[in-house]
Amino acid sequence: MPLKGRNFLSTQDFTRKEIEQILATAAKQKKSGWKPLKSKPKLALLFFNPSLRTRSSFELAAWQLGGHAVTLQPGKDAWAMEWREGIPMDGEAEEHVKDAARVLGRFFDAVCVRCFPKFQDWTVDKQDSMLRAIERYAGVPVINMETIVHPCQELALALTMKEKLKKTDGKKFLLTWTFHPKGLNTAVANSAALISTKMGMNLTVLRPPGYDLDPMFMDQARENAKAQGGSVTVTDDIDAAYKGADFVYCKSWGNLNYFGRWEEEKKVREPYRHFIVDAPKMAKTNDAYVSHCLPMRRNVKMTDEVADSPRSCLIDEAGNRIHGQRAMLTEILG
Repeated sequence: MPLKGRNFLSTQDFTRKEIEQILATAAKQKKSGWKPLKSKPKLALLFFNPSLRTRSSFELAAWQLGGHAVTLQPGKDAWAMEWREGIPMDGEAEEHVKDAARVLGRFFDAVCVRCFPKFQDWTVDKQDSMLRAIERYAGVPVINMETIVHPCQELALALTMKEKLKKTDGKKFLLTWTFHPKGLNTAVANSAALISTKMGMNLTVLRPPGYDLDPMFMDQARENAKAQGGSVTVTDDIDAAYKGADFVYCKSWGNLNYFGRWEEEKKVREPYRHFIVDAPKMAKTNDAYVSHCLPMRRNVKMTDEVADSPRSCLIDEAGNRIHGQRAMLTEILG
């Protein structure tokens, strides 16, 4: 099934069969190695926000495939960019994305983008305007390295779950909110809901009252579950959520009702520190595996006891970032 030339903006743009194809390539390359691509892919990595795992794994994957990645940080070592159309550019931005993206499309085989929300207005940020503008103008495949979803993290998570659980269909996947001293992007939580249901799992979202994910993503998760024979449950009952879970995924995210007003939200968030992933909660599960996308604040989101336990997949999932991304690049650019 050819995937060559496709954008990789969201796993929702791909069927389960297509996602499984990428994962099969990842598993094969991880076990038996890989060959450089004849195309020697050239990647532009646009990082509007910081990165450790994403940047290093993309740069290394490009090199492993016989290609080259150039990392650019708009506003630092590249011009700040404007995405809005028809406005006087008399502010911070020196270059419009319609010019920058078209030029990068002449240089590179793919443009990869990490651009978090501005945390000012969710109704605006949920449009993913910078990513969509680059997609519109680049003329080459565009890859999402995290905006309002994180599809590359999804590949690593799915690969890890297949390795640990062998079969994902019918397994209980617990996505649990955890405390964090700051209000955070919902991207990884959105993505965890999408990929777990795409893989036929029964998703339970555990969150305090008011911390629902955007209906746009939950509706997509329910559509996935219906298509794959899974289910979706949303609860604030900690005991019921952990009971019988096969895989626990913890992540903090901000309350969308206070989006961009995190000082106000602190008062709402503070009473829920007890949502931390700890040994007593894990004891309620079906001897579940546990993971987090990293970086993770230990003993705030998850205790050391759980993070360093034999069922922890933190490092396995992070290590699978390169295998998932290299496979995706192989399929799209090979």
